[in-house]
Amino acid sequence: MKETVAFIFGLGMVLNAALFVPQALHLWRTKTAQGISILSFAGFNALQTIGVLHGYFQHDYALMIGMAASLATCGSVTILAAHYRKGRAGHPVGSRSIDDRAADSGPQ
Repeated sequence: MKETVAFIFGLGMVLNAALFVPQALHLWRTKTAQGISILSFAGFNALQTIGVLHGYFQHDYALMIGMAASLATCGSVTILAAHYRKGRAGHPVGSRSIDDRAADSGPQ
């Protein structure tokens, strides 16, 4: 029974880490953090870091590795969201508005 629970827990940790991948891919493709709560993801990162440390000190390597994987995938969402949030509201990083392009082209 103990091995079965450990196996299911391991699968849960893999699934937990995988759940952040679609969000990271969406951020990467759209280059915008609109609608993403960086504070929430930073909170997840803090809890995952605590989980890694707890797993280490308790010699629970399944927890430690699972939380580290979640930290990596969730951390990528946090980093991408923070990066794209630096762009102007409504404009992906590196994009320019129509007004900016018109100003650069001179009088018309």
